[in-house]
Amino acid sequence: MAQVTDLHVTQNIPLPAPALLLNEIARSPEQAEFMAQSREIIRNILNGTDPRFLLIVGPCSIHDTKAGIEYAQKLAKLAEEVKDKVYIVMRVYFEKPRTTVGWKGLIMDPKLDGSDNIPEGLRQARTFLRQVIDCGLPTATELLDPITPQYIADLISWSAIGARTTESQTHRQMASGLSMPLGFKNTTTGDLIAAVNAIKAAGKPQTFLGVSEQGVASAVTTSGNPDCHIILRGGDKGPNYGADDVATAIEYLTGNGASDAIMIDASHANCSKDDKKMPAVYQEIVRQRAAGNTKIIGAMLESHLVAGNQSFPQPLEDLTYGQSITDKCIDWATTETLVRETADKL
Repeated sequence: MAQVTDLHVTQNIPLPAPALLLNEIARSPEQAEFMAQSREIIRNILNGTDPRFLLIVGPCSIHDTKAGIEYAQKLAKLAEEVKDKVYIVMRVYFEKPRTTVGWKGLIMDPKLDGSDNIPEGLRQARTFLRQVIDCGLPTATELLDPITPQYIADLISWSAIGARTTESQTHRQMASGLSMPLGFKNTTTGDLIAAVNAIKAAGKPQTFLGVSEQGVASAVTTSGNPDCHIILRGGDKGPNYGADDVATAIEYLTGNGASDAIMIDASHANCSKDDKKMPAVYQEIVRQRAAGNTKIIGAMLESHLVAGNQSFPQPLEDLTYGQSITDKCIDWATTETLVRETADKL
């Protein structure tokens, strides 16, 4: 008989059921309470009842959990210092979208050696999230694979759908069932239409194919996620963080019946992926907010212990501690300065 299946599949390794992993690395009652509170604060910022500025800040990706925890400990102290004006949520990104190929994140390749031990990556991700929460920090991530949320979403305060997947029906359906507030980025071309349509679609009930907590393929029906908003991240035609760009976005969101709460990403195309330009972009975002534009509810910053990034792959022993292996980040000293300036100006 002719072979018609698995012609290009070399392995198919079952994952532990989500319920088993959640039981193995369980959230404590205190952590569950913290998650509920942090999500409610973010919802209140989105709807304007909490006047604080929402700042999503942290490494482009987590590849070294030791350096990640050192960063979290520093950030927790800074967050406490500015908590009356700025609500800080740490970027904890475990999945990285790739235009062609490359390291796809801690969940996919936790050993950074191409072994792709996904069960170990999921365990490391849950363990790391618990450690960050125990520092007193809410968590933020981009959800890329639609199965991933079953393993880590209970420990995420805010999530994003990236520029490459905002147009994806699969991700809009997934977002409709998530329990946390969520931002849709404009597309890599700079298009706002897809993000607005995504916000509207994710706010509606959906039924789609998914995976249950027992790891069984299932039909998932959702009630819709009312806490979705847009993220301006620039595009191929240039940045979109200026006052005119923001005004255009507000008009478009309002005209289409979508939430006009706007978050602006100071990295990616808004700074041409140049960490040296990122501070000025961020300062302009804060300037607009301080000048009275409360529709700008927050910003995103890529920040690590050491500025810039380093090439990868390379021998792990040669990696610079605390420096990104994906996009360029600003360093810790610059982060402290920017966050303190934000609190002062607001």
